[in-house]
Amino acid sequence: MRKLALTLSLLVAVITSMASAQIMTPVKWSAKVDMTGDDEGKVVLTASISPGWHMYSLDCDPSAGPQILEITYPKLDGVTLEGKPTPDKASHKQYDDMFGAELSWWTQGVTITQKFKAVKPEFNIDVMVVCSACNDENCIPPSRSTFNLSGTAKISAPAAKAEAKAEEPKAAEQNIEEVVAGVAEVMEADSAATAAAADSVAPALSPAGTADLWAPVSFSDSEEAEDFSTTSLWYIFFTCFLGGLVALFTPCVWPMIPMTVSFFLKKGKDRTKSIADACTYGLSIIVIYVALGLLITGIFGASSLNALSTSAVCNIIFFLLLVVFAISFFGAFEIKLPASWSNKMDATAEKTTGLLSIFFMAFTLTLVSFSCTGPIIGTLLVEAASQGDLWGPAIGMLGFSTALALPFMLFAMFPTMLQAAPSSGGWMNTLKVVLGFVELALSLKFLSVADLAYGWHILDREVFLALWIVMFLLLGLYLLGQFNFAHYGKADSSVGVVRFFLALCSLSFTIYLVPGLWGAPLKGVSAFVPPLFTQDLNLYGDGFKEYDDYEEGMKVAREAGKPVLVDFSGFGCVNCRKMEGAVLDEPNVKAMIEDNFTVIKLMVDEKKNLPQPITVKEYGKDVTLYTYGDRWSYLQRYKFNANAQPYYIVLGDDGQLLSGPYTYDENIARFTDFLEKGIKGYKQAK
Repeated sequence: MRKLALTLSLLVAVITSMASAQIMTPVKWSAKVDMTGDDEGKVVLTASISPGWHMYSLDCDPSAGPQILEITYPKLDGVTLEGKPTPDKASHKQYDDMFGAELSWWTQGVTITQKFKAVKPEFNIDVMVVCSACNDENCIPPSRSTFNLSGTAKISAPAAKAEAKAEEPKAAEQNIEEVVAGVAEVMEADSAATAAAADSVAPALSPAGTADLWAPVSFSDSEEAEDFSTTSLWYIFFTCFLGGLVALFTPCVWPMIPMTVSFFLKKGKDRTKSIADACTYGLSIIVIYVALGLLITGIFGASSLNALSTSAVCNIIFFLLLVVFAISFFGAFEIKLPASWSNKMDATAEKTTGLLSIFFMAFTLTLVSFSCTGPIIGTLLVEAASQGDLWGPAIGMLGFSTALALPFMLFAMFPTMLQAAPSSGGWMNTLKVVLGFVELALSLKFLSVADLAYGWHILDREVFLALWIVMFLLLGLYLLGQFNFAHYGKADSSVGVVRFFLALCSLSFTIYLVPGLWGAPLKGVSAFVPPLFTQDLNLYGDGFKEYDDYEEGMKVAREAGKPVLVDFSGFGCVNCRKMEGAVLDEPNVKAMIEDNFTVIKLMVDEKKNLPQPITVKEYGKDVTLYTYGDRWSYLQRYKFNANAQPYYIVLGDDGQLLSGPYTYDENIARFTDFLEKGIKGYKQAK
């Protein structure tokens, strides 16, 4: 039992480390205005820093490496700043070996004040804070917080007029300097990361006179979006768990279950020890597969995993990989690891004893069963990695291996269940062929992503559906015994009950797909098939007009006198297709959008090149935008401080926030409320 406890503790440590690797916000900011006199006041910024973390201070050397604290004021209406920001405590200074420089930082928290003088009875202040924090193990990327502050001051009319006149020469001088010096003057004034973006990046990205449309918006606490995304780690876990259950019934795994369990039960007289060994065996399988998932994550990294979802090269590789897996399941060849590997593991298991011996036995099973489980594992890893989540492959392998290991532990605990388990036979070959058809159908999804992102139009919606219709029709005929692949012998004319019902499902699904050739929405498969706008023949009516350019859509909205529904989407976004099929194409929602909104749909993974590359400043670094997808992704990050899709938001025709944000949630009532709030806000603003 000690061995079992040790293995369990190792597994818990792995799972805990993965579960804790979510988005961290060790620094939280709040802001307020305190008036210290009739026309004098101060902006009070308070940072709360989590235990064990430190935030780099204002007086760090920017060239040393970490992102220093930067406080900028994109908009000052009715006030002038006096002096520099003042912290309530001195920063800690220390030489940092990692960056090779003396750095200064705060721990626990700090309050920073900025004095100002009001020149109008009513004033507004926009504050933007960019900071970075580290602990002993890692650092978070620079984060941005924005606040909109307002207040009133006691200023007499003559005094206010005099102050305004006094400010006119300064304002004129500042405008001249901005025209001549551009971004350089702003960087010298305060911030290289955010103020430069506000004063020069937005005009560079948008036509003359429309820079205000790019101004960042500020969300209140009640407007924070909830994420109901099914591409969460739980979704990946359960999807791969189902894949592990399927792998159990393959010819390489199923016959091993009674043999292995019997070995452990007969190994010793102590049944408790035998059960513990069998459980350790199952947990060893889990550890091996989780390690494989961690290895995939370590090789590719977070940024590469995110890029997989839209990269044409990666998606084509995934397409070809799944086609190869399907051909393998059809019996053309077997995917095998070198026999010497399994022989070496088997010999090592015989030489060792105790916990290590059981671990090597589990490793041997993993290698021996690879010819059947390899294509399933490959498919699941491809799907998990393409979701872009850093821990997706590891969590996926945890789900897969848990399903694979459960029978070994359950049958060891309840040996009588082995008698009721079905014996291996020809039904396993049938399962492999069915999996081959499924993988062949799934492969088209990856080819479709590359086709959409690059605009090749080789796999439009009707072509995609035609291929699926043929595939699932052939699958139904195979299950009814109408043909067989040469590797598995002649077709069996007798059809069992299970095969009959599987054939019934496949043929029914084929009939369900047929209306899609003429434009039927097919909500059940909307996440996989290409969107409706790629359909040449649509007898079900066109959707609402969508503009693919932000400024053009805003111009149309002003002329039409309508609010704007901005939809940040992506060709490779599964949840975007789900939202379109389940919510946006719902008749009542569709009518509400058509009657009340101008719709702007921006694809963040569009690969069409900009007329010329644009270089912007983001978190103090130069970022070059090459494609329209880069431009729309930057707009989402810069204006809304978000980078997930789908992402819906309602704006006025001046670019101001009216409602949202709204992310993936197929609740039609919630989405309708989100739209109604935008309509009401637009009417009130007018």
